[in-house]
Amino acid sequence: MFDWQDLHYFSVLARTGSLSAAARELGVDHATVGRRVAALEQSLSLRLVDRLPRRSPLTAEGSALAELAEEMARLSQAINRRARGLTESATATVRISAPPAVAARLIAPHVVEFHREHPDITLALAGASHNAALDRSEADVAVRMTRPTEQDLLIRRIGALHFALYATREQAALPPETLAFIAYDSTLDHLTQQVWLRAILAGRPIIFQASDLFGQQEAARAGLGAAALPCFMGDNDPMLVKLDVQEPPPVRDIWLTAYPDVSRSPAMRTVMTFLADIIGRECPIKAP
Repeated sequence: MFDWQDLHYFSVLARTGSLSAAARELGVDHATVGRRVAALEQSLSLRLVDRLPRRSPLTAEGSALAELAEEMARLSQAINRRARGLTESATATVRISAPPAVAARLIAPHVVEFHREHPDITLALAGASHNAALDRSEADVAVRMTRPTEQDLLIRRIGALHFALYATREQAALPPETLAFIAYDSTLDHLTQQVWLRAILAGRPIIFQASDLFGQQEAARAGLGAAALPCFMGDNDPMLVKLDVQEPPPVRDIWLTAYPDVSRSPAMRTVMTFLADIIGRECPIKAP
C-alpha cells in the first residue's frame, strides 16, 4: 500500500508542474518533494514523472493517476471542511481573502468593532489580487469581484462597487480637454473600470500606470491627474473630488463565498454576517 502523504505530494507536483513550485506550495524543499514522489513511484512500480532540469512533466501513467489523485485531494479537503464545521465552537480563527483595497479600506477599519463584540474569534485577513482557492484551504471565506463559478460553493451577492472619476480640486478646475489620466497597466485592460476609463479618454493621455488602486489614488492625491476609483475610496478622501462625466461609471458586484460545510460553524456564520453587513453598508447594491 502506498503512503497517502506521498500521493498528496504527487498531486501538488502534477498541478504545479515543477518541483520548485510544488515545494513552495507545500512549504518544503524541492528535494523532499522529489523524495516523496520517488517513494510513490517505487510503491506503485510506475514511473510517474519525467525529471527535466526546469520542469517535471508527467508520464502517460502519471497523467492517468493525476486525475484520480486530484479527486482524492478534493475529497480530503471536503473531509477537513466537514470536520471543521461539525467540531468548531464559537472560538476560532477565520481566514478571510478579499481584494487588497476591500481588505484594507473596507474590512480592516471595522475589525476593532468586531473584536469588541466577538473577542473569541480571530480574523486572519489577506488582501489578495487573485481568487483564493477555497478547495485548497487557502481561505475559509472569500470576498470576490466576480461571481464564483466553482461547484458546491455557497455564494451571496453582498454589495456593489460603484466607481467614479476623481482628482484634486486644482485638477478639477482645469479645462476638461487638458485633463490627464491615471490607470492600470495594460495587463489589466480587461477590468471593467479600465474599459470605462479608456472609453472616456477622448484623445487625452494616460500619463501614469499603477498595478493597484492604492498607487493610483496616491498619484491622484499628488495632483498628477484623474483616476477611476471605487467610491468608498474617493468619497472618503478629503484631497479628492468627484468629476462629472457623461459616460455612466461602471458598477461591479461584490460576492461572498464559502463552502457550506465550513459555513455551518458558529464562528463562520458570525464572520460572514459581519462581512455582509459592513460591505453592504459601505457599498450598497443600489447607488446612494
